[in-house]
Amino acid sequence: MNIKNCHELESSFATIKMKNSLPTPSSINTIFNEMDYSQAIQLYLWALPLVTFAKWQQVHEEEFSATSGDLVTYKGYAEVSGILTANATTPYTIGFIDLSKTGPMIIEMPKGHIAGGFSDFWQREVAAVGEMGPDRGEGGKYILLPPNQEDESLYLKEGYFIIRNRSMNTFFGIRTLDPDSAVCETLANNVHIYPYSEKENPSKTNIYMPNGRKYYAGPPKGLEYWEILHAIIQHEVIEERDRFFIQWLDNLGVKKDNEFKLTGQQIEILIAAAEKGEQMAQVNSFAKRFLNNKHWKNRNWDYIMIIPDSNQRGENFDFFFERTSYFYEAVTYSKAMITKTSNVGQAYLGAYQDKKGQWLDGGINYRLKVPANPPAVNFWSITVYDSITRCLIQNEQQNADISSRKNIQINSDGSVDIYFGPNAPMGHETNWVQTNENEFWFAYLRLYGPTEQYFNKSWVLGDIEEI
Repeated sequence: MNIKNCHELESSFATIKMKNSLPTPSSINTIFNEMDYSQAIQLYLWALPLVTFAKWQQVHEEEFSATSGDLVTYKGYAEVSGILTANATTPYTIGFIDLSKTGPMIIEMPKGHIAGGFSDFWQREVAAVGEMGPDRGEGGKYILLPPNQEDESLYLKEGYFIIRNRSMNTFFGIRTLDPDSAVCETLANNVHIYPYSEKENPSKTNIYMPNGRKYYAGPPKGLEYWEILHAIIQHEVIEERDRFFIQWLDNLGVKKDNEFKLTGQQIEILIAAAEKGEQMAQVNSFAKRFLNNKHWKNRNWDYIMIIPDSNQRGENFDFFFERTSYFYEAVTYSKAMITKTSNVGQAYLGAYQDKKGQWLDGGINYRLKVPANPPAVNFWSITVYDSITRCLIQNEQQNADISSRKNIQINSDGSVDIYFGPNAPMGHETNWVQTNENEFWFAYLRLYGPTEQYFNKSWVLGDIEEI
């Protein structure tokens, strides 16, 4: 049978013409472009945790002059405003280490109320320090080893807590949790990081502060996303699970061990894929379709962290969409953040829609009633983020959160009414977060030291409701 039927299929780049069930010769290049575009979209989603850390490391080096082993302390609303879903309640002290340049690194932790740890550049937790680490808040010396460092016997004899990283680049972050800010500052200043080769005469650990500099430590848009990805893979170990993805990158001109040189067609495809990839990342984060993602039935409060383990591994696969969901909107992941033990660690829930299922709109006034006795041993907070940047909402009020550590109005029954909107509710200004018209936002509930009432769900938080 001679079939002469011709038809057209819509493509992202152009119309594909078919004849006799095969693409016409004139459409072959279009289909290859479509294949490259599809690969690039998935590469965007795959690389989010790596690119975000690489961008943040670049900010440290270029904006704050902080290199391997140096620390940057972020305190308060303005200073943390460039970090994905940070909060201003307690200070952050952050550092990046490139083990390919430094070799093994010693980290001396002081005794005190500290939580934190190390992550590789795929944002998998490598080790905890402080109260959740092997020093149990009593302080001690850690040694960080690169992936190719095999013999640990010498370091064991010398009494170090040994940390073996899975990537050459390492993230180190702590939060000093003492309610006294002076104590927090002293604790951060007593963290010392230096190469093992300098153990007899260690150099001073530099601690920098943003000091008013504007920065953005999230994944960039457009071609810069691929430039950062190209730069970081030059210095990183390629894992077995990622070899297919590295070949896809190579096919698109983002080659390991080669310069970043692209054709005009590759540039067009990569820019378009970054835009489409971000759209997919947005719905994957803000409209999660994972099973059992709601903490309470009939409430719009999602679990933010869907990956059951910080190593990102499942029984038969590594988590992809769950990883993408979290690392588009946030940074860092640890066992303490997904604690199942009452009174320790933290619990996080996110709200992206109001009670009616609509995106939270900066031009509308809302109210959230927090019932009495929130299930947190230490403190609780509600923080508002801009949906585009995923950073603290920027407003004239210079405030993005309401927490039990602030001077807020408490109702006679112990509940707290929190207000969100462009205009302050008369008489409730202390319980209000200002939002911006023509901008969407979302909120995080944080419980520090979540109690049994959180885990058994006997304490129930309502939805954010339009007034």
